[in-house]
Amino acid sequence: MSNYYPPVGFHFLVKFDGLTEEIDTRFQEVTGLTVTVNTEDVEEGGENRFVHKLPKGTSYDNLVLKRGIIKDSKLATWCRKAIEELTFEPKNILISLLNENHDELCSWNIVNAYPVKWVYSGLNAESGELLIETIEFNYHYFNVKNL
Repeated sequence: MSNYYPPVGFHFLVKFDGLTEEIDTRFQEVTGLTVTVNTEDVEEGGENRFVHKLPKGTSYDNLVLKRGIIKDSKLATWCRKAIEELTFEPKNILISLLNENHDELCSWNIVNAYPVKWVYSGLNAESGELLIETIEFNYHYFNVKNL
């Protein structure tokens, strides 16, 4: 791959700490890698023409992963335990963008993630579509490596 062209976004891998099954690394879509710097408005005494916006911290959107339903998935077992039993065991998630040789180009390390929403696509007898599960995770923050 040339350094002159941006990498494609369709060749990636998702790994969960403690879940080593290869079937739990393949996803159709990853979204929510978003960080926002929150600001606080501070009015200056005597100067009414503007308001200072000062940084006050960061916030992160939920991480959203989509894939076809997989039988005997350890990821599904972990999510079910959290959602059905309210037993939360946060895990780090590593999302790696890969090149054509399957080498890591860059990665996002998601820290202390746990499932907060699980959605199944609709069932429709008139369509031949796969049943897709969408899992949303809340997490503390992420780090980017080699971007």
